[in-house]
Amino acid sequence: MNIVFLDRDGVINEYPGHGEYVTNLKQFKLIKGSKEAIKLLTKHGYDVYVVSNQGGVSKGLFSKATLNEITEKMLKEITKAGGKIKKVMYCVHTAEENCECRKPKTGLFIKAAGDLDKDFRDVYYIGDDKRDVETSRNLGAKSILVLSGKTNKKELHSWEFLPDRTANNLLEAVKNIILCLPAEKRRIK
Repeated sequence: MNIVFLDRDGVINEYPGHGEYVTNLKQFKLIKGSKEAIKLLTKHGYDVYVVSNQGGVSKGLFSKATLNEITEKMLKEITKAGGKIKKVMYCVHTAEENCECRKPKTGLFIKAAGDLDKDFRDVYYIGDDKRDVETSRNLGAKSILVLSGKTNKKELHSWEFLPDRTANNLLEAVKNIILCLPAEKRRIK
């Protein structure tokens, strides 16, 4: 089974800005090509999981009900375009709460994969910041940093460890994954 984990803000939808959150439905806007990217993953047999920190809930900036509405909108738009997200998991805690589910810890990823007893070396995690790359490293997964969100390429020079790959956006990252598949696995399902 092939798995791709995706961060949400800056990867699937437009990045709200440093220290900001998507707090309502009007602010949630998909990045051009993200629906197509998830559709491609689905057609090539990948299980897609969204794993994202959403500490704005604990900070009282938006409710879990609002987060659920945003999630439903995202899932509806992606499904309508032919893509499928198997599961969406959020850490709603703040960094100060030091929970096991907040990235760069791997609790949500292990929980998402469930009892698959998965070796994460063949799993991709696509994110938009240093914490996502660190999470991939902690999980033992392959990291792809997209430049459509929080991070610009110039920042990479100061990082302790680098992503396995970079891409301008989710669609480019997904095309890169698919092109790296052996020919017999590139057949669309």
